[in-house]
Amino acid sequence: MSLHVRIVSHGPHCLDGVTAAVALARFYAGRADVEPRFAANSEVDAVLRSLPPEPGRDNELWITDISWKDPATDAHLRRLAAAGTRIFWIDHHRTAIERFAAGGVDVPFADRVLSEQFAASRLVYEYLGRRLAAEGGRAPAFSAFAPVVAMADDNDRWLHRVAGSRELAWVVRVLGPDAYDEFLRLDERVAYTPAMQAARDRVEAEIARSFAVADASRVERQAGGVRLVAAVCDGHPSEIADRWGRETPGAVFALYDAKSLSVSFRRSPDSDVDLSRLAASLGGGGHPAAAGCELPELRRLLADALAARVAEKLP
Repeated sequence: MSLHVRIVSHGPHCLDGVTAAVALARFYAGRADVEPRFAANSEVDAVLRSLPPEPGRDNELWITDISWKDPATDAHLRRLAAAGTRIFWIDHHRTAIERFAAGGVDVPFADRVLSEQFAASRLVYEYLGRRLAAEGGRAPAFSAFAPVVAMADDNDRWLHRVAGSRELAWVVRVLGPDAYDEFLRLDERVAYTPAMQAARDRVEAEIARSFAVADASRVERQAGGVRLVAAVCDGHPSEIADRWGRETPGAVFALYDAKSLSVSFRRSPDSDVDLSRLAASLGGGGHPAAAGCELPELRRLLADALAARVAEKLP
């Protein structure tokens, strides 16, 4: 009976989530049937609850770089475990860690790693590396993936000390659902595939357009002694916040991404505002220096503003 490994990870536009899933796929290559699924934070509960039990089958479920909120999802995961699924959870988001510590998660995990020390992809990779060493096995495709993991960790923790990490994140955002298959083909040199190079060539123009949108919509105000900068962008909010942060001290950036219909929070390097708590108060989550949420009511507000503007010109 072959092992069936199901993966639910953050993505498909997230470098960290995609890298975590690919690390698992490379680890289990030739040993298991691997089935990845990617979800945004607003989708993960539904995705997890859509997974059917597999009684009588050797199977695992790995949840990486993402967490759920609905108690009904806990109940479904308990049913999966009761049917024989071994469930693993590896995450690094502060909101998820605090929720677990407060007793807000009721799932019988086979194992879990919850830590802010590294990005989820690196936590997954090092966990699997320890298992591989204990088994005395070899997995060349898995070992060759270490440079990509280092880049994902560097970018997701906003360190940007590893050359090419930011550009690799751009490529994943452009490729979306195709990034997983392209990453399976990467070698230890992280030599871009043709599809990845084409995405890299397109991304420059996209970023330039997004900066134009953000610059035209930028507004500032003081809130609680903090310089708040808000704008609309057309993708790539991290790049906008990074450049603005170098020019705008003591600021928190709230960027509404018209492409993903979500809000990204970033801060300038000298700010110590905990953005994970800010995002959590708005139904989202993340890290102290980079977080996000979805505010569906903003879409209605934008539509109302559009209708009012157009109505002025109607006869």
